[in-house]
Amino acid sequence: MQTHRYASHRKSRRPAFTLVELLMVVSIIALLIGILTPAISGAMVRARSFKCQMAQRSVAFDFQIFADPQLHGDRGDDGDTSAFGLETFQESQYGVDEFWRWGNAGAVDLPDAQGNDPMRCPDVREPLTLRDNLACSNGAVGPPESVSFGFNARLYRAEIIDSRGRPRAVSVSLRPEILSHSDVPLLLDVDGRRASEHGVNPVYIAPSLDSQGPYADDRVWFPGLRHGGKANIAFVDGHVESSDDPENEPGINWDFQMNR
Repeated sequence: MQTHRYASHRKSRRPAFTLVELLMVVSIIALLIGILTPAISGAMVRARSFKCQMAQRSVAFDFQIFADPQLHGDRGDDGDTSAFGLETFQESQYGVDEFWRWGNAGAVDLPDAQGNDPMRCPDVREPLTLRDNLACSNGAVGPPESVSFGFNARLYRAEIIDSRGRPRAVSVSLRPEILSHSDVPLLLDVDGRRASEHGVNPVYIAPSLDSQGPYADDRVWFPGLRHGGKANIAFVDGHVESSDDPENEPGINWDFQMNR
């Protein structure tokens, strides 16, 4: 009788994993994680870059409408004319100055209570504050490290040589024909944190090129290479590209300045 109970007990025992088998399972799991992690990370980077491109494409589409003499709608202080300033369009996108969207509030943090968060790249998560009764060039948008997109500064201020041979910046009036220049950038990803370290608000951005004046020494050039080492760039005709060297990328015309 005792022998029978002992045999039953032996038959009910389940085989256990050996230490070697456990180590093999752990090694296989670690190998799979090592293989899958870069793929998952790369997919997330591409997804955020795509979302950023969609945001930029939307801004470029709005710019095309804003520049059209029949479709432009409200041009704020620029009125119903054939020409307009880039800053006016920029302020219409942020909803600041004469385009203020937030009632009696003197300032608003984005995203607001309704989730509105215009002009935002998904890789830039720092809070952005908009202030009423200020122009974009005068502190309506900040702090600098929270700015996602910088507009082409040469479409805002053209660099000329005055009658005394000195370089200086003058205001630019954009006209509908700007839309025919498909190689001219409208805006791109900016590195707001680096701009802040240099005491610059990157709402406008442009490479130095051969400038001897306001754009010399790349003082307003802070591209944000945050999408797998690349920046997204939207053009005036509505298309968007990515580049790891946006200053020297073939087919990007940073030299363009609209004739005054």
